[in-house]
Amino acid sequence: MLRLLLPLGLALAGLGAGLTIGGLTRPAGEDDAPAAAPSGGARDYVRLNNQFVVPVLGAGQVESFVILSLSLEVTSGGSDAIYSREARLRDAFLATLFEHSNAGGFSGSFIASDRMHALRAALLEAGRAVSGPVITDVLILDMVRQDA
Repeated sequence: MLRLLLPLGLALAGLGAGLTIGGLTRPAGEDDAPAAAPSGGARDYVRLNNQFVVPVLGAGQVESFVILSLSLEVTSGGSDAIYSREARLRDAFLATLFEHSNAGGFSGSFIASDRMHALRAALLEAGRAVSGPVITDVLILDMVRQDA
């Protein structure tokens, strides 16, 4: 078990250190406000605070882990609605990610365009089931597969 947890722990520690260093070394004049969506209405972006860790099973054993960071595109002013339902959203997203993993979505060429499109569509559907039409898109910011 330690053999599986050690690489995952090291990967998460490295990712956390990189994000911290990146935040500390960012230029002071950089604007963090997202631009309005070009398709019309203004949009807000809500980054989900914690990453999602999904095991990938093969032959009844964990073969690898997929670590994802998600952000949600929401209608203008919809950020508060997302933060108030974040626990339910995380639960729905994890269930969707586990289904995707069990269907083989994270095996082989897991970043193929058709697989990524199917994953985003499934996550958007799960998010809308919890929060309604306030969520307009699901953005996958980071995705890493770590072999066990």
